[in-house]
Amino acid sequence: MSLNLATLLTESTKRNPAKTAIIFDDFRMTYAELQSASNKFANVLQQNGLQRGQKVAIMLPNVPQFMICYYGILKAGGVVVPLNVLLKAPEVTYHVNDSEAVAVIVWQGFAEQALAGFKEATDCHTLWLVNSPGSSATPDAAGIRNYNNDMAIASPVFDMVQTMPDDTAVILYTSGTTGHPKGAELTHFNMFFNARCSIDFLGIQWRPDDVMLVTLPLFHAFGQSSVMNVGIGVGCALTLMARFDPVRAFQVIERDRVTKFSGVPTMYFYLLNHPDRTKYDLSSLEAANSGGAAIPVEILNRWEQTFGFKILEGYGLSETSPTASFNVMFKEPKAGSIGIPTWGVDFKIVDEDDNEVPVGEPGELLIRGHCVMKGYYKRPQATAEALRGGWFHSGDVATRDEDGYFYIVDRKKDMLIRGGFNVYPREVEEVLYAHPAIAEAAVIGIPDPALGEEVKAFVVLREGSQATADEIREFTKAQLAAYKYPRHIEIWTEPLPKNATGKILKRELRTQ
Repeated sequence: MSLNLATLLTESTKRNPAKTAIIFDDFRMTYAELQSASNKFANVLQQNGLQRGQKVAIMLPNVPQFMICYYGILKAGGVVVPLNVLLKAPEVTYHVNDSEAVAVIVWQGFAEQALAGFKEATDCHTLWLVNSPGSSATPDAAGIRNYNNDMAIASPVFDMVQTMPDDTAVILYTSGTTGHPKGAELTHFNMFFNARCSIDFLGIQWRPDDVMLVTLPLFHAFGQSSVMNVGIGVGCALTLMARFDPVRAFQVIERDRVTKFSGVPTMYFYLLNHPDRTKYDLSSLEAANSGGAAIPVEILNRWEQTFGFKILEGYGLSETSPTASFNVMFKEPKAGSIGIPTWGVDFKIVDEDDNEVPVGEPGELLIRGHCVMKGYYKRPQATAEALRGGWFHSGDVATRDEDGYFYIVDRKKDMLIRGGFNVYPREVEEVLYAHPAIAEAAVIGIPDPALGEEVKAFVVLREGSQATADEIREFTKAQLAAYKYPRHIEIWTEPLPKNATGKILKRELRTQ
């Protein structure tokens, strides 16, 4: 039995070839045009020697070429290695070498770092530079090719390479909070079925005339699998934003009559709190979901009060393709919960010895099912450790209630121990976000000679609001047990550091 993830595109093209697939500012591309363009790139790859199973890295922002290259690589039997566009040259070299990529596709705006990293790579022989439309310039360097020139002469007809369900389709690199990033190998079946589960089993009403706002970076698991592959599988339109900006998002929602939106908590916060929100017609929005990080209950409640529908919170990791659980439409969502395991997926919560804990008690969340990765590329020991006992060990601390809903308490490594008591930063952050003057909050543990660790909070105040560290401390003290409230509070005048998806980078706060 063969299966190729690019079948999502080919089948939607068969159903409605004239339907708009991509909107990017004034640019429009139909499904037939996306199909032909990805066929062209598959031909370009084959003509340049790509063999089935070889890796191709793509370092592109949210532009149409990301989708063209992504499905073109898959059609040619290759493996997609999406790279964060903000990587520096040594990081590019590391990812290309570690994945054994034979080619890289790079957006012109990130060419300097990518070219420097490419030149140091061991076995990568080709770099395609994606220029602005109409540009034909090619840098004077060995192995550098011009994407536009090669696409202009390629055939739009291609016979998709037969791949097997267990063949690797995508290698997604983890964030690398400790040591070097690891590449999670996700199969064609992992990715295909993850998209189909989001389409078929969450109870969300999908229609071909839906318009999805794509502002999550497509090189990230959430944007790539839960937005792009889902949208292409449905056969609806995807309107791309190169980077998130709340005003631009309002404009695009109004212009394109966006119906579905997926975001991370930071995006929802900025959309809710922007002073110009009421100037735009956002009435077309009918569904939204959140992932990538825990969303404060305060934001969930305010969104429902403002827009009249709930944000459905889900959960997943790069290693789980990524969606592993969701608040589904056919059961009442629970604020603050990551919902229930998606179809065909099992969860359990265990102690340090992998023994299951009673309902309500915190422990590490373990995951089993079709969404779990094949393993970490070229890392058998790390794979065996992560998948011991047949379950993927998430590293997240969670609880389960009597109704079978799961709640992420915190990352296992983020938990701090103050005087022998476990403190979960997310619980403290929920209280901080309920303070009327606080816009952003993050809690970490800092060394303490007497207690081992002490609780420290970093906060950013809302524009025009005022609060002192003492006032914030008293606010949390009134709502948290004595060992939990933050003794140290640092107020920032600039936003807290974040990664490409808007997740606050606590490792950077720890280095302060």
